[in-house]
Amino acid sequence: MQMSLPCVKQPDVITCKAAVAWEAGKPLVIEEVNVNPPQAMEIRIKVVCTSLCRSDITAWESQAIFPRIFGHEATGFGLEVIRELFFRIVESVGQGVTEFTEGDHVLTVFIGECGKCRQCTSGCAVKISSVVPLEKVCLLSCGVAAGLGAAWNVADISNGSSVVIFGLGTVGLSVAQGAKLRGASQIIGVDTNPEKGENAKAFGITAFINPHDSKDPIQQVIKNLTDGGADYSFECIGDTGMVTTALQACCDGWGLTVTLGVPKVKPEVTAHYGIFLTGRTLKGSLFGGWKPKSDLPSLVDMYTKKEIQVDEYITHNLPFEDVNKAFNLMREGKCLRCVIHMAK
Repeated sequence: MQMSLPCVKQPDVITCKAAVAWEAGKPLVIEEVNVNPPQAMEIRIKVVCTSLCRSDITAWESQAIFPRIFGHEATGFGLEVIRELFFRIVESVGQGVTEFTEGDHVLTVFIGECGKCRQCTSGCAVKISSVVPLEKVCLLSCGVAAGLGAAWNVADISNGSSVVIFGLGTVGLSVAQGAKLRGASQIIGVDTNPEKGENAKAFGITAFINPHDSKDPIQQVIKNLTDGGADYSFECIGDTGMVTTALQACCDGWGLTVTLGVPKVKPEVTAHYGIFLTGRTLKGSLFGGWKPKSDLPSLVDMYTKKEIQVDEYITHNLPFEDVNKAFNLMREGKCLRCVIHMAK
């Protein structure tokens, strides 16, 4: 008698709607796309909602890789593993996948954690609890986590210190929240949008400066406010010229500048060597120094315990059909995070 193995149904190609960018700065087009079954070590994911990130706008306006589909700050259910990109729900899994099963809630991130390479051993779709609201924690897949991590992991802000933040979008305000929770005594926010000043107080900003309102260079204004320069400064704009200003706003001896912004143009950073001879330091930040699989579940746990703010960054909720409105709101500086909800 011959023995036969049970037949395992393989996932099919599925058709779904996507907002496709065909040209730089042009409205996205909602159209149907085919999504292949997950290959070995991949999963396919059903997107529930995604939050629009400033880096999406930068790529949409300036990068010439088209067509493309944006949405890296996402959440959803397990359909199938699609490498480490969004927060969603697993729909189906490919051969060899043992970490995820269909129906898992996942947070997609843009860097992975294999646990074996030099970077991982030096101290991802990421599975999270099924009870947390997907439309909220999608912000932890990029902006909010990046800002908190820059304050805690990269800069390691100390109690009683002075901090200056250039750019008060979601990332900058997340740095402010992180500085506040670390006990910084001065948290100065710098932005050219006057409407951001009052709202920033809710995240820890103690003083707001609009460069357009000052006759003196902004770095001099900050030095006057901090008795010689801030202990920590953060560039959250995506302007490499502002990196030099942030360095100049730091104090001599131990001043630390962290750059988080994604520049649209001029990616090179220039600074006079004398700035570094005075003891200042410039550091970059990749996802706030977090290891996704190891660290993000703890951030989700902090959110559920109300130890960190996340909901407060969401200024707009829009249906998928209004995706272009979301892009315009972000480009015009009229929102922090706009969560785009997929049709059920």
